[in-house]
Amino acid sequence: MKLSQTPVTQHRFEGHSFFLKRDDQLHPHFSGNKARKLMALLELEDKGVTHLIGYGSPQANSLLSLAALAKMKDWQLEFYVDRIPGWLKENPIGNYRIALELGAEVIAVSELTDEPIHPHDYIHANRLGEGCLYVPEGGRSPIAERGVVTLAKEILEWVQSNHMENVCVALPSGTGTTALFLHKHLKAHGIEVLTCPCVGGKDYLVEQFKELGETSFPAVLETPSKHHFGKLYRQDYQTWKALLEQTGVEFDLLYDPLMWRCLSDWLLENKNKTLLYVHQGGIIGNESMLPRYQRKYGE
Repeated sequence: MKLSQTPVTQHRFEGHSFFLKRDDQLHPHFSGNKARKLMALLELEDKGVTHLIGYGSPQANSLLSLAALAKMKDWQLEFYVDRIPGWLKENPIGNYRIALELGAEVIAVSELTDEPIHPHDYIHANRLGEGCLYVPEGGRSPIAERGVVTLAKEILEWVQSNHMENVCVALPSGTGTTALFLHKHLKAHGIEVLTCPCVGGKDYLVEQFKELGETSFPAVLETPSKHHFGKLYRQDYQTWKALLEQTGVEFDLLYDPLMWRCLSDWLLENKNKTLLYVHQGGIIGNESMLPRYQRKYGE
């Protein structure tokens, strides 16, 4: 089973021209960087697998991607979380809502034991038996490289067929897995990869890179002030709205605005470069994020 190649479109933002790799169009529910990292599992032919096991937040993009993958492969997804808020159970929204519709089991470990235990530890103690395929949080695993190699090949084909020069590929990072493997497979072709840390700072992101066994890393951009993952920032919201207004494309509210804020200074200093931005998918997550921003900052 394979997904079709995503297109590249041209846009302008804040007076700068850039190209956009539309990875949000891979699949309605299986898209963006999570789909790329899980592509090897989509292509896996193993009749012994019956259950897909993962963990994270009940609104994680990875939850939706794993649910879609399990649906396509006729597997049962068990996705472990610390807890599920009562309001979310009563009024499912966003990634959580659609994952349930796709047949996922979202399991709160706080309801399984009286002792406090992290979902990762609970899984390793109880759910790694026969028929179970485990995926680390956010897809940070060597299995992600295969799907990212496909993305790198698509980018290289676009660069060569359109005779592009001085190309830089940009995308935000959670675990940094996609950016790291893109860098690994594009650097020999003179294509630079830029990223920014959305979870923790630069030091944390570099440690994530090292855990995957690589020694050469993409360029890491940062904003002057510290950015806390999941916190609402007026500047992120304004950037997201400006992107939508100026490009006509909806971006993810959690990761993309921070990357574009980091790119604002970079674009001023690198006018000779050709920017190719990789869309992160994650649009369904906006179903829960956007009302939070609207409540705090208004329309």
